[in-house]
Amino acid sequence: MSEAVTNLTGGKNCTETSERRIQGMRTGKMDRFRKEYLGRGIVTASGFFIIALTLAIGVFLIVQGTGTFTKYHHSILEFLFSSEWAPVDSVAGDTGKVGCAIYIAGSLMTCGLALLMVTPFAVGAAVFMTEIAPKAGTKIFQPAIEMFVGIPSVVYGWIGLTVLVPFIRDTFHARMGGYSVLAASIVLAIMIFPTITTVAADSIRSIPQYYRKAAYGLGSTRWQVIYRIVLPAAKSGILTGIILGLARAFGEALAVAMVIGKTRAFPKNILSPTNNLTAAIAADMGNSASGGEQNMALWTMALLLFLISMLFIFIIHRIDAAGKKKEKA
Repeated sequence: MSEAVTNLTGGKNCTETSERRIQGMRTGKMDRFRKEYLGRGIVTASGFFIIALTLAIGVFLIVQGTGTFTKYHHSILEFLFSSEWAPVDSVAGDTGKVGCAIYIAGSLMTCGLALLMVTPFAVGAAVFMTEIAPKAGTKIFQPAIEMFVGIPSVVYGWIGLTVLVPFIRDTFHARMGGYSVLAASIVLAIMIFPTITTVAADSIRSIPQYYRKAAYGLGSTRWQVIYRIVLPAAKSGILTGIILGLARAFGEALAVAMVIGKTRAFPKNILSPTNNLTAAIAADMGNSASGGEQNMALWTMALLLFLISMLFIFIIHRIDAAGKKKEKA
């Protein structure tokens, strides 16, 4: 009798143990699904969503932006190189002039001048934060610089409008009250400074320490190590930061529109007012008839900015690929 009870109890224990094992296996599978497959699925879906969204934006801009050439039969040469801007704000099929050379020249001048002004300071700040004072740079200077990224562009534009424009007017006796290419370039330079500095600093930090130790072992000074070893090794990352800053400068609208003057004329010098692509789109898009010639021309300008952004991304990837190829060699 006792043996039967023992066998029965042992059988129940074995059954309970088996059930616990099965339940544990099921729980483990569920945990693995949540941690591994579910997370991977969400990340994969998010990646495909971003790709689909980018393609959708590109297709939409192509459809809208090519209407200037397909619907209103303007030529690409006229759009890019003519300075006559007088589109018809109507959907009746009437045609005017859609030359955007003034806006393109304004964008190139303001962004190019901003890049010339900010690059030495940004690279110098990155070198200071990483090579001269790394502890203070990591704890104090880099957080202070990164705070500038979060400042809204309207704040930069308002400071430029109330401080910078009067300063240029009183100092250089500029026409149009100080509204000029110079004012827009300075505002853009301040806005893209954190981007270039942060990317350049990260690139310099990624250089292995044995590069520096080997150079010091050969008797190099600190400046020689920075100039001849660190900066050449980090060149691809620094160039990437510069191009990212230039891409942001091309896409900025509100801050530039507040200080550039918005006159439809080629600038005679950096103290002259002009206009650019983003400011023209922001100012006129809301007041144009949907499907009209002016509306289509503005969408074509947006398509041009999109293509410029794609060009910058392509250049960044080429620089990154060239840097990796050089490291392997």
